[in-house]
Amino acid sequence: MTKFFRLVAFINLIFSHLAVGQSTKPTTVSGQFVNAPFSQFVQTIEARTNYHFYYSPADVDSLRINAEATNVPLATLLNTALAGTPLRYAIDTQNRVFITTDQAIRTELPIGFFDRDGAADTTTIDYGAARTTARLTLETKLFEIGSRSLAGRPGNATLAGRIKSTTTGEPAVGVTVLIEKPRIGAVTDQYGFYSITLPRGRHELKIRSLGLRDTKRQILLFGDGKLDMEMDEEVVPLKEVIVGAQKDANVSSTQMGAERLDTKTIKQVPTVLGEADLIRVVLTLPGVKSVGEGTVGFNVRGGSAGQNLILFNDAVIYNPSHLFGFFSAFNPDIIKSVELYKSGIPSRYGGRLSSVLDVSTRDGNKKKLTGAGGIGLLTGRLTLEGPLITDKTSILVGVRSTYSDWLLKQLPGSYANSRASFYDVNLNLTHEANDRNSFYLSAYLSHDQFKLNSDSLYGYSNQVAALKWKHVFSNKLYGVFTGTYSRYQYAVSSDKRPAEAFRFGFNIQQSGLKADFNYFPNTRHTVDFGIGSTRYDLNPGSLQPTGSTSRIRSDVVPTEQGLESAVYVGDKFDVSPRLSVNVGLRYSLFMNFGPGQVYTYTPGLPRAESTILDTLNYSSGSLVKTDHGPEYRLALRYAITDAFSVKASYNRMRQYLHLISNAVAVSPLDIYKLSDTYMRPQVGDQFSLGLYQNLRANTIELSAEGYYRTLQNQLDYRGGATLLLNHHLETDVVRAEGVAYGVELMIRKMTGKLNGWLSYTYARSLLRTTGETGSDVVNGGNFYPSSYDKPHDVTLVGNYKINRRLSISFNVTYSTGRPITLPLAKYTLAGAERVYYSERNQYRIPDYFRTDLSMNIEGNHKVRKLAHSSWTLGIYNITGRRNAYSVYFNSVGQAIKGYQLSIFGQPIPTLTYNFKF
Repeated sequence: MTKFFRLVAFINLIFSHLAVGQSTKPTTVSGQFVNAPFSQFVQTIEARTNYHFYYSPADVDSLRINAEATNVPLATLLNTALAGTPLRYAIDTQNRVFITTDQAIRTELPIGFFDRDGAADTTTIDYGAARTTARLTLETKLFEIGSRSLAGRPGNATLAGRIKSTTTGEPAVGVTVLIEKPRIGAVTDQYGFYSITLPRGRHELKIRSLGLRDTKRQILLFGDGKLDMEMDEEVVPLKEVIVGAQKDANVSSTQMGAERLDTKTIKQVPTVLGEADLIRVVLTLPGVKSVGEGTVGFNVRGGSAGQNLILFNDAVIYNPSHLFGFFSAFNPDIIKSVELYKSGIPSRYGGRLSSVLDVSTRDGNKKKLTGAGGIGLLTGRLTLEGPLITDKTSILVGVRSTYSDWLLKQLPGSYANSRASFYDVNLNLTHEANDRNSFYLSAYLSHDQFKLNSDSLYGYSNQVAALKWKHVFSNKLYGVFTGTYSRYQYAVSSDKRPAEAFRFGFNIQQSGLKADFNYFPNTRHTVDFGIGSTRYDLNPGSLQPTGSTSRIRSDVVPTEQGLESAVYVGDKFDVSPRLSVNVGLRYSLFMNFGPGQVYTYTPGLPRAESTILDTLNYSSGSLVKTDHGPEYRLALRYAITDAFSVKASYNRMRQYLHLISNAVAVSPLDIYKLSDTYMRPQVGDQFSLGLYQNLRANTIELSAEGYYRTLQNQLDYRGGATLLLNHHLETDVVRAEGVAYGVELMIRKMTGKLNGWLSYTYARSLLRTTGETGSDVVNGGNFYPSSYDKPHDVTLVGNYKINRRLSISFNVTYSTGRPITLPLAKYTLAGAERVYYSERNQYRIPDYFRTDLSMNIEGNHKVRKLAHSSWTLGIYNITGRRNAYSVYFNSVGQAIKGYQLSIFGQPIPTLTYNFKF
C-alpha cells in the first residue's frame, strides 16, 4: 500500500511539471488600473498571462483596483491591489490564483506530512483545527435553495430553518440572520427557528449572536427552501455579562421596557446565602423593586406583586419563593433565558397588569451526557442531561434541596427547635420527530415546609406541567400548540394541643389550552396571532379539626370557578428603514360560573354582614358574571441614526384574578379571588417614551424611559379587615384607583474586563379610594402612597475579571424606605382607650442600603478532565447595615414605643462549590 501511494504521488508530480512546461511561463505582468472593478482586473490579467483566478464574486463585488505595474511579479501587483482589504491570495505551481477572505489556501503539503515510510502521521490530531476547517468549509460552500427551474425569475423567496448549538444540539435563541445589501434580517425564537424573505439570487448570510461564534453561509436562492445551521460556542479569554442576544437590540428593536437575562448574568450577581437567584437579579433592573429584604415578590412600575405574570415554560407559577423568600423557585442550572416585559407587552401575553416574567428552560444536551451542580452552606443541587436518541430526543433532570436545620439550631432561644426545608424537581423531555414537528414536555414540582418558634407547621407547594407541539406549516408559517397545568396550595396545621388541633388549607388550580402562530408574509411584516382559554378552580379556604378530641369547628368557604379566554393578533412592520411599528389587539372574555352564592345589600349603606338583604344561589355550571373587553398594543421605533433611536408605546391590560393579602410582601397565607359581581376586573393603561443610544460599537448602552400608568378597580382594605375564611369578602375590601409614573435611567457595559450596569429609578405609586359610601373613603378621598411606593432607587452591578480563573462581582443598592401608617397618640373615648393613627402611609421606614461582594475562583481550563469546578466566596451586606424590614409598635404604660425588625443586621458570609462535567 505504501508503494502504491508513492507511485500516485510520483505520477501526479510528473504531470504537473509537464503541464507547466508545455506553457509559456509568465514571470512578470504589466498593466494600469484606475478604479477598475475586480472582475475587469482579473480579465485583463488572464488575457495577458496564463494565470487563472478563483474567487467568490460576493467577496469582491464592491472592490475597486487602483494600481500600476510594468514587468513586475504577479505577487507584487496583488500585494498593492489588495492592500487594506481582508482579501488574501495564494498562487500554486499551475498558475492558479486563489482569492479568499479568511485565510490563504496552502498550495503545498507541509514538510514532514509523510514519514520515512510514506505513511500519514496521525500521532497528533488538532480537534480545534478540524472544527475550524469544517466551519470554513461550510462558510465557503454554496448552498442552492429551491428549484433550479426558477432560476432567473424576479421577486422574493423565503428561507427558513433552525439554528442549534454545535456542542449541545439545543436551539440557539436570539440569533440574528441577515444580509447587508439590502439590509434584511430575522431573529431566531425560543425554538431556534428563523424565517427570512430575500430577493432571489446570490447572497451571503451573516449569522451573529453573543456567546456563539459568528459565522456565514453562501446561498443561491432560487425559491422557497430550508437551511438548518449550527453555531460553535465562542471561547473568549474574558468572561462577559450577556444581557441580550442582539448587540444592537437596544436601539433597533421596537420593543421597549424589556430586559433579557441569561445564566451567566444570573450566576455573577452576589446574593444572600450564596445561591444564584433569578429574582434577585431581576430586582437589580430599573423599575423593579421589592418591599423588603428576604422576600421574593417584586413590584414593577407601581404595581402590586399579584399583578406580575410569572411563566415557567408557559405555565403559571404563583409563589416563586423558597425558604421564607431567601431563594427563588428557579434552579439556575436549567435556565436558558429570562425575559421581563415592563411596557410594550406583546399581545400574546395577558391576564396581569404590571409585567410578564417569562422563564424558559434548556431542552437538554442532544449530543452527550453532561451534568452540573453545586454544594453550598444551605443548599445542594444536581442537574443531569443527555440524549435518549442522539440528535433527536433529549432529557434534562434537575434536583435541588436544602439542609438548613443545622443553621436554625445555632440560633439562641426557642429558634433552636425550629426547622425549615424545601426541594424542587425539574424534568424536561424534547423530541424532534422530523423537520416539521417537535414535541416538548416540562414538569416542575416544589415543596416547602417550616416551623419557626411556634407549634404551627406551614407548608406550600407548586405543581406545574406543560406540553407543547410545534408544527411548521411552511417557511412562512408555524404554530405552537400548548397545554398547561398549574396548582398552588398551602396548609397551616397544629397538633400540639389536641383540643385545638386544626388544619387550614387553600389551593388554586388552573389548566389551559392555547394555539400560537407566527406568520412571515414578507420582509417588512411579522404577524403573530392565536387563541387560548384557561379554567380556574379555587378553594378559597377551609378549616378542619384534626383528631377526635379537637373542638375546632369546621369552616369551608365555597369554591369558585372561572373561564378566561382570549384571541389576539399582532403585526410588526417596517414602514421604512428608520421607522418600525408594532400594533396588536387582544380581546379577553371572563366568565364566573357556579356553584356559588352572591349576597345582595341594602342600597345606600356600606356593605356589611348586617346589611345583607338576600342570597342568590347559582347551580353548578350556571353563569354568575361575565366581563370582557379589548386590550390594545402599540409600539413605535424611529432610528435617528444607526446607534440612536426614539421609542414610544401604549398598552392596555385586563386582570380577572385578584391577590388578597393584608401583608405588604408575598406571603404563604395570601389568597386569590376571581372577579365577580363586586370584584370588578382590574384595568391598566400605560404610556411610555424612551431614548436609546449605543456607544463604542454597541458595547455600551444608554437608555432613558419615562412612563405614566393609570389603574382602575384596585383593591384596598378597611381597617381590621378579615381576609381568611371570609364568606363575603366584598364587605372588607375598598375599591380604589391608582396612578403610577416615573423615569428609569440606565448605563450598561456589556463586554470587557469590567462590565455591568448602573441604574437609577424615580417612581411614584399612588392610590385613591372610590368607595360608594363615606365609610369606604380613605385619606379624605385624596391620593396617598401605596405600600410599595419607593421614589428613589439606585443600583450598581459590576463584574471585574482579574484573569482567566479569578473574578470579582459586587452589588450596591439604595432605595427610599417604603410607606407606613404610624400611631401618633392615645386618647380615651366612652371610657375606652383608643389609638389615633396618621393618614394612611403618610410616613416611611428608614431608607435601605446594602453592598454585596463575591469572588469566583475557577479550576484549570483543561479541555479533557473529569469535571470542571469553581468556588464562589461571598459576603452579603458587607457593611453590616441593619436595614428595616418593618417597624411595629407596642404600648408600654401610657406610651407607644416603636421597634425596628431587621432580617440581616450583620455581614453574611457564603461559600459554594460548583461543578460541571
